Amino acid sequence: MNRRDVLRSIAGGLTAATIGDLTRVYGAGRGGKSRLGIAQFSYSARLRADRSATVKKRLADPLNFIDHCHKVGAGGIQMNIGVRNRDYTAKLRRKAEGYNMFVEGSVSLPKERSDVERFEAALRTAKQSGAKVIRTAIGGRRYEQFSNAGQFEAFAARTWKSLQLAEPIAARQRMRLAIENHKDWRIDQMLDRLKRLGSEYVGVCVDTNNSFALLEDPMAVVEAYAPVGFSAHLKDMAVAEYEEGFLLADVPLGRGVLDLSKMVEILRNANPEIKFSLEMATRDALKVPCLTDKYWATFADVPGSDLARVLRYVRANPSTISLPKVNHLPLDQLVKLEEDNIKQSLIFAKEHLNL
Repeated sequence: MNRRDVLRSIAGGLTAATIGDLTRVYGAGRGGKSRLGIAQFSYSARLRADRSATVKKRLADPLNFIDHCHKVGAGGIQMNIGVRNRDYTAKLRRKAEGYNMFVEGSVSLPKERSDVERFEAALRTAKQSGAKVIRTAIGGRRYEQFSNAGQFEAFAARTWKSLQLAEPIAARQRMRLAIENHKDWRIDQMLDRLKRLGSEYVGVCVDTNNSFALLEDPMAVVEAYAPVGFSAHLKDMAVAEYEEGFLLADVPLGRGVLDLSKMVEILRNANPEIKFSLEMATRDALKVPCLTDKYWATFADVPGSDLARVLRYVRANPSTISLPKVNHLPLDQLVKLEEDNIKQSLIFAKEHLNL
């Protein structure tokens, strides 16, 4: 059986034990470690399980998280490190160097001047841990969060204030702040804010599928953000129609419709030092209700041609696999499925993306 057939067999549903064996052969165990990192969000189920049970090594602890990610063959971590003392950050940095793994942080922006001290402490901690980039997000799914344009405009004003508070701190700490395209800003809005800030320390954490929910073409998103891309969330997607719009699902790398190889090439060409982290949610497909009035409450300036293009894309790329419906599973089964999805993605990244 060749490697492509191996991957197809995995997609067909091998046992967890078999997948573990393949990971050792094709992932960390052969030819060096995968250079694909893992974002903390990929382990949402495991983190939830850790909180609900008595466990010795919770993945919310960065020292435990990097150990686990090294064990499964990842090349780095991206997570909320928090505010730690120098002894702790020295241990984390030594682990990363010993494993030959990268570290990236994750932080929430300051909302008020009173929050700046917390923000700077988090950046300082990330830097002491070896991070050169710290990821942040502006908001959530705007089509769910806001019911009218006024609410979105108020959100825009608040987040602009947060960015103005954050930028001088990032510059002082010489830490690159990477804003994720997080189902909130469209391309023109994100780039406008970066231009207004005019800072070499504020750029983008390029997510390869989030902006599809905002009716933007995934490849166009990568091309637009590549010149200011400090970090990348690598994920694949499967799509399908439903009565109010379309379903958008995270699936293991290589099982969806995205041209991940081309995306990686574009981002690397723009920034050879960019680090890629898997950010895959093991959950039911999300509903993007783009045919409802509420969805359009904050999209008055978006042309109908964007909607038409996205719906054509969905119809032309029907999923060849069943979209995930897993939220009903017992937590222990969800944790197992989540780990299998991550391992499959690491295998694909090494075999097909040079990661």
